[in-house]
Amino acid sequence: MTCLFCEIVAGRPVAGGNAEVVWREAHGVAFLDHRPLFAGHVLLIPAEHVETLDELPAAQVGPFFHMTQKLAVAVERAMGAQGTFVAINNRVSQSVPHLHVHIVPRSKGDGLKGFFWPRHPYGSEDELRETGRLIREELLRQP
Repeated sequence: MTCLFCEIVAGRPVAGGNAEVVWREAHGVAFLDHRPLFAGHVLLIPAEHVETLDELPAAQVGPFFHMTQKLAVAVERAMGAQGTFVAINNRVSQSVPHLHVHIVPRSKGDGLKGFFWPRHPYGSEDELRETGRLIREELLRQP
């Protein structure tokens, strides 16, 4: 069975078209979630197929979480948010069995409460692409 996220790492089209990749480097790939909690919701995945956090090789933990840190800053700034929510599901609630970190822009009063996560899809492909562009620009501004 083919892993959807491994297809994205390989740069192949997935159901619904190409993923909107915002960052790619040796240790991981970050792209916009196609069913975002809010615009700017990014998923970061390891470049190699790893299903859960405990399977991520120790040598990759630091670089992978450095990417998470940079993305949290970029998403917050690009989306004009007050902060971010960063989360990982291990097995339970993991819709794709490939380790992925959710980086979600947050602001007070945004309606996200506990673990009730209503989805807010993009209004158009243009909105999706523009959101990706804003995050990529913020990543370029970081040291």
